[in-house]
Amino acid sequence: MTIIAVEYVYAADSESARDEHRPGHRAFLGGLSGDYSLVASGPYVDGSGALLLIKAASEQALAEKLAEDPFNANGLVSAVRLTAWSPVTGELSHHA
Repeated sequence: MTIIAVEYVYAADSESARDEHRPGHRAFLGGLSGDYSLVASGPYVDGSGALLLIKAASEQALAEKLAEDPFNANGLVSAVRLTAWSPVTGELSHHA
């Protein structure tokens, strides 16, 4: 499996809806298993989006799975960027 960096850009004026769907979003991420494994995730401090690091077999498979995330299913994310990533040094290097 490969680590895939996922960048969410939050939809404009979605803060209150994100607050409403955050428990489901976090449950979705915490429940990833089998072909998917959450390495780390969290929002950008400026509130513009979030970064998720997820182990998956492919970017395409992960993109399809992320469509189930309540933030995506409820239109709270305006853009998603997926990029395979190899952590060669530092605390996450054991995932490479």
